[in-house]
Amino acid sequence: MSKRLTGRVVAITGAGRGIGAATAEALVAEGASVAIGDIDLDIAKATAERIGGGTLALPLDVTSAESVTSFLDTVESTLGPIDVYINNAGVMPLSALLDEDDATIDRIFAINTRAMIHGTREAARRMLPRGRGHIVNVASTAGKAGIAGSATYSASKAAVIQYTESAYAELHPRGLDFSVVMPGITRTELTAGVEDMPAFRAITPESVANAIVATVAKPRFEVYVPSSARPLLNVTRLLPFSVGQWIGKKMGADHVFMDALDRPERSTYEARATGKDEQ
Repeated sequence: MSKRLTGRVVAITGAGRGIGAATAEALVAEGASVAIGDIDLDIAKATAERIGGGTLALPLDVTSAESVTSFLDTVESTLGPIDVYINNAGVMPLSALLDEDDATIDRIFAINTRAMIHGTREAARRMLPRGRGHIVNVASTAGKAGIAGSATYSASKAAVIQYTESAYAELHPRGLDFSVVMPGITRTELTAGVEDMPAFRAITPESVANAIVATVAKPRFEVYVPSSARPLLNVTRLLPFSVGQWIGKKMGADHVFMDALDRPERSTYEARATGKDEQ
């Protein structure tokens, strides 16, 4: 059986764990040559070894433009010209908005938004001379609909969506494809302690990975996971704001993240996501 992505060179950020690791594995299964970058090189190496298929593990601090450049230099010198760049690295600290400290706010935007901009620009510089390439930015359904307890995270992912749309408008005529992937609550460390919403059960990282592979094989701009989120979010935006808020409350948007704030199973991830485990 032929593989859909044989010969493609793909680089993924934050791919030592979660959605990134699942995506790397799914891409390799489809024949792609994959490089995974992660700030935790030991985790990246273990993931690459588990996946096999010549997967390349490299150190990457997405908050440093120099690190992103070095990462892509190594990918291209080892695997060849990059065909697909996936901005996947992200953090999701949760907090009541008045309790969130400035350092956490800065960190969320540095990793979720500025890093995506660095990666998009650096990948595009390499792709444009060849007149082809595909940049996939992982956002969130929270970037389309605000959820209590995640104001800064939601804002950072809304920025990813709008930046990707603007990049598409500017660079698609020059041969580049862009996709923005918007997963719902996904069962990774990011959502430790978060319960399912009434209308949407949590999804697996593998389901997000499969959606990413599908859009790499056949590019499309918006990718909702699950796909049933698309009509609900789009219709809600057409309704009066008060009606949309009523629907959101029925779905748990006013409490599903707030309820998770003090759950003990969330503390380890929060320490890592906010950088407090490094202090």
